[in-house]
Amino acid sequence: MTSLARRLTTAVAVILATLAAWSLAAPAATATPAYPTPLPDPFYAAPADIASAAPGDVLAVRRADTWLVPGNEVWQIKYRSTNSSGAPISAVTTVIKPVGAPTDMPVLSYQAIVNSLGLGCAPSAALFTGEIKDVVGLPLALAQGWAVAIPDHLGPDSAYGAAKLGGMITLDGVRAVKRLPELRLANSPVALAGYSGGGMATAWAAALNPTYAPDVKLAGVAQGGVPADIEEMAVGLGLADRHPGFGLGFAAAIGLEREYPDRLPMSSQLSPAGLALRDELKDECRTMIIAKGLLHSVSEVATSTNLLQDPGIRAVMRENSLVDFPGVPTAPVFMWQGTTDQLTPYDSVAATADRYCKAGATLMFRGYPIAEHMTNAALGLPEAFLYLKDRFAGLPAPTNC
Repeated sequence: MTSLARRLTTAVAVILATLAAWSLAAPAATATPAYPTPLPDPFYAAPADIASAAPGDVLAVRRADTWLVPGNEVWQIKYRSTNSSGAPISAVTTVIKPVGAPTDMPVLSYQAIVNSLGLGCAPSAALFTGEIKDVVGLPLALAQGWAVAIPDHLGPDSAYGAAKLGGMITLDGVRAVKRLPELRLANSPVALAGYSGGGMATAWAAALNPTYAPDVKLAGVAQGGVPADIEEMAVGLGLADRHPGFGLGFAAAIGLEREYPDRLPMSSQLSPAGLALRDELKDECRTMIIAKGLLHSVSEVATSTNLLQDPGIRAVMRENSLVDFPGVPTAPVFMWQGTTDQLTPYDSVAATADRYCKAGATLMFRGYPIAEHMTNAALGLPEAFLYLKDRFAGLPAPTNC
């Protein structure tokens, strides 16, 4: 296993360890979530009347610099979406479109891998600073010649770990792209793609599509390395102590508390050292989260180590686990997973695929005999993009159900 895989595997274990530290004790009144510092750019602010907008409605739009992608035009759209408690929120997607492209060209919504807590780490900002390191999927997506929309799928609070949220933001981003007249994409065929954390947002968007956004017609979906069962991952990996990936796991706990402040009172169970580390990480991107969390442990940051005793914690984990969500995609799906992936367990993904097949989904499921998480991305993405190319061409979708 590579060092990156070890860090990521340990990070998931630490999510459990940190969640477990929240015991059944009553939360302290003064312990509140550590939300990210708002960006000074007024473009990101939600309008006061956001509740009057429908999901996917365009709230603001602007052009962005094209130095990163010469020969393309770049647009950023702020739109109305929904958080995990059903409240209206603003979200942003960045659209990269070839100059002079035809009307109603194919559109790919690509959900990038974003393991961060700071708002400056989201794609709409980080695409232009070099922070986004989705080095396989994103360049491959841009090379197709399609219009590519890249949503900030962690939302306005950078709620790292909130999977259902990412699905809704992704679907509303598609709605917004099609509703902006200047893009000339109202009748475009649309597909979704993503891997790992981006695959989680993609898979949730596909599963939510029939109920949350039935008006969004998807030509196809490609999702890989999906963390399908957060609860299983946590229980299986157990309690971690002093590991290189501690920062990422702790960051996921911080992100989940941001999205579920009333149900996951994590901060009330942190020690003074834990609160200090939380505050130090709250605006950081992946690299610094790993560096600043290096070799810390749960015993340093928590006041209790009761292991998964709180039924509310487990309920939230199940609510964000694809294997437990009853929704079934109606769009054709290509899904791939490493059969011995030590970060995202294969069995829960295979169980989800089996349920989809039994429900009549059009699914092509691939299991690659690979343990290393990111190697699986490199193996599966070329086939995934060929699959989407055929869906855009109108070819019948294959299935191995």
